[in-house]
Amino acid sequence: MYIAQAFNVLHDWWRYLIGVFIVIFAVIIGQLPFTFAVLYKSFTNGEGLNNLDETKMMQLLEPNLNLFLMLLSFAAGLVAVIFVSRILHKQSLTHLTTSRPKIDWKRFWFVFILWGVVSSSMVIIDYLYISPEHYLFNFKLIPFLILCAIAIIFVPLQTSFEEYLFRGYLMQGIGVIAKNKWIPLILTSIVFGLLHIANPEVDKLGYVIMVYYIGTGLFLGIMTLMDEGLELALGFHAANNLFTALLVTADWTAFQTHSVLKDMSNPETMGVGEIFVPVFVIFPILLFVLAKRYKWTNWKEKLFGRVEKPLEDNYRVVE
Repeated sequence: MYIAQAFNVLHDWWRYLIGVFIVIFAVIIGQLPFTFAVLYKSFTNGEGLNNLDETKMMQLLEPNLNLFLMLLSFAAGLVAVIFVSRILHKQSLTHLTTSRPKIDWKRFWFVFILWGVVSSSMVIIDYLYISPEHYLFNFKLIPFLILCAIAIIFVPLQTSFEEYLFRGYLMQGIGVIAKNKWIPLILTSIVFGLLHIANPEVDKLGYVIMVYYIGTGLFLGIMTLMDEGLELALGFHAANNLFTALLVTADWTAFQTHSVLKDMSNPETMGVGEIFVPVFVIFPILLFVLAKRYKWTNWKEKLFGRVEKPLEDNYRVVE
């Protein structure tokens, strides 16, 4: 139903094509302040464009300023996704978010708190009991408070942009064009993973990390299709990035922050288990927990079934 309800708004293929170009343009515009700031800092330091790779770019600016300018592009992208959905497709935000009559924020907060507690606990246990030698206590009150203000406002905008674009706009668009559910599930997961290919983590860990990124996209896509809405994916993604930004950072990650801890371990020695365990163990357990809580059934139909136009009386077109 979540994908199929896109039949009830303007869903011509060319609208989605134009919409994607508008979103990309908005993201590029949103990246300009970060790009100009990095170039200014680099030339001021007398380095110019020499060796200005992704990792170096993340380290040039003060971490809080760096994070703020980085996240601006995602905020611009989110505005663009909502804009094209409403203007090009005459689609309400609720219609883009869920098949329910209204957005279920209880779902969002349940998975946000659940994954926030679980992910934070894993970091804290690793720091205290398993690998304390891999961490440096990095807490500085004033920079951390500024980080909190930036992260709490802008990280959810970043994660919401990615969810509304991939699990929302593109999932519905590809679904009504392909008229099935597995093609948009696979395509959006792959493209979501490839979106992270320029991250510094890929340079340090190799392309095997793409298993984690694509696997995460697949996990979020399954969650969206089974639950007939974005609420759970929005909550999980927001918790994952927000608690990571606040708790732990490293010199080789995309998020350089004034977090509580700094990971000093050598990324090249990271075991494949740390990449594969989340995708093949932790995520399936989370899906099992959510399936029990929300009584998911008929997995084959919801993940691989056809997308057919619903009854006309289900219209929720923006007037």
